[in-house]
Amino acid sequence: MVKNKKGMKKKVVKKKSVSTKDIKKTQEKVSSPFTIKIENVVAFASLDTKISLSKLVNNMENTEYEPEQFPGLVYRPTNPRSAALIFSSGKIVCTGTKSIDMAKEAMKNVVKRIREAGVRVPDKYMINVENIVASSKIKADLNLEDIAFSLENAEYEPEQFPGLVYRISDPRVAFLLFSSGKIICTGAQSVEDIHRALDKFKKRLEEIGVKVKPVAD
Repeated sequence: MVKNKKGMKKKVVKKKSVSTKDIKKTQEKVSSPFTIKIENVVAFASLDTKISLSKLVNNMENTEYEPEQFPGLVYRPTNPRSAALIFSSGKIVCTGTKSIDMAKEAMKNVVKRIREAGVRVPDKYMINVENIVASSKIKADLNLEDIAFSLENAEYEPEQFPGLVYRISDPRVAFLLFSSGKIICTGAQSVEDIHRALDKFKKRLEEIGVKVKPVAD
């Protein structure tokens, strides 16, 4: 087991709403050498109204509701394919899409379906991106044990998980780094933050003697 972890101050990050247009603009503004692939987008909306989950179960297909185990209702729409957690408070979390536009479309379809089930919901509501999970890759054969000893805020426990976990505070994201050079970034709320975080990670790795050459995954 190898650990090298230092405490970090918490930082409140304002939620951002992003779209594919933002991705294109970001790629033009940020001269990042990394190619990223969005693996999952988690979106959030609050309808500010009470929702009868029992009513939804009786009037919506593809739902699961077991209040003894979990307070929310699980709804699995197929177009686009995703999963939504719906709470009686009117809060909705939608996950499983692979683009920001798809996440927004899925959320709108969930709200539309709730309305069709007979629940009065507002016409206007905000959709915020809570988390973007993205992958990238560097050309390298990495010794994760050496990297874990040299990087603060890094964790590496190969008996439990094959990847090294590295966290930075600005932007507040976590990286999973594998010996093959594959990188998973989670916690970002915009594509720009992903590129900024990857650039910081690259700089930090190079400071400890690791050559970083981004490649297309």
